[in-house]
Amino acid sequence: MNEIHFDFEAFLALASVLTFFGWLYVKIKLKKKDTEQTSLFLNIVGFGHSFFPVFFFVLVVRTFVFEPFRIPSSSMMPTLLTGDFIYVNKFAYGLKMPVTHDTLVEIGHPERGDVVVFRFPKDQKQDYIKRVIGLPGDEVFYDQRSKSIYINGELVSQEAQGPYTGFHDDIDPQGLNLMTEQLGDKEAHMMLIHNGYYNQFAHLKLKVPEGHYFVMGDNRDHSSDSRVWGLVPERNLVGEAKFIWMHWRIPHFFEGLKRIGTKII
Repeated sequence: MNEIHFDFEAFLALASVLTFFGWLYVKIKLKKKDTEQTSLFLNIVGFGHSFFPVFFFVLVVRTFVFEPFRIPSSSMMPTLLTGDFIYVNKFAYGLKMPVTHDTLVEIGHPERGDVVVFRFPKDQKQDYIKRVIGLPGDEVFYDQRSKSIYINGELVSQEAQGPYTGFHDDIDPQGLNLMTEQLGDKEAHMMLIHNGYYNQFAHLKLKVPEGHYFVMGDNRDHSSDSRVWGLVPERNLVGEAKFIWMHWRIPHFFEGLKRIGTKII
């Protein structure tokens, strides 16, 4: 059975349905009556029907076209920073029903290296953002000692770029190094490793089953991802993160303005 959780999308769907019936009532019956003799209830219905086009339009756009998200943590540094507002393409991986999230039309599937937003498998009310590392059928091996990734037996290329000197939020920057990583045919992206920092990940080797994806944060040593809580089912995918349209963080406001319009690689 599909889990349905009440969120803003569910509110929009419910509001659209309720105001639709008000709109329908006005179109069919209310106009035939003398408005001076209508009850308070009918007047409320008549007033509420005007919101139907607004609710319906927002529901369609949010469900099938795009949705804005705010980055709440540092797990995707340096690609995304706390306070970034991003545009997410919601039809990149298919058109889905609101609330139930069943796929109506398949359009595409994530590629290795895509930055994706998805509903957290352990709590569907939370949205997470990570980078796709392993596709269905891939064998993924993560070596904690070298902080290296092997996909189907091949080492993922990583090149050191020197110490990281950018925003670091509440993370100790000592030993934080900037790297470039090449995943498949995608353009190389930036990532971080924390030299001397070891955590609960240890070694991990698994084969990604059909309909699932293995994801990781770009801030590799400070990200809770598939190494911790498992794989992302395809039906949990919300969309692909495309670019930063706003940044809001008071301590670094003017520096953050430079990030507006940045493409997410």
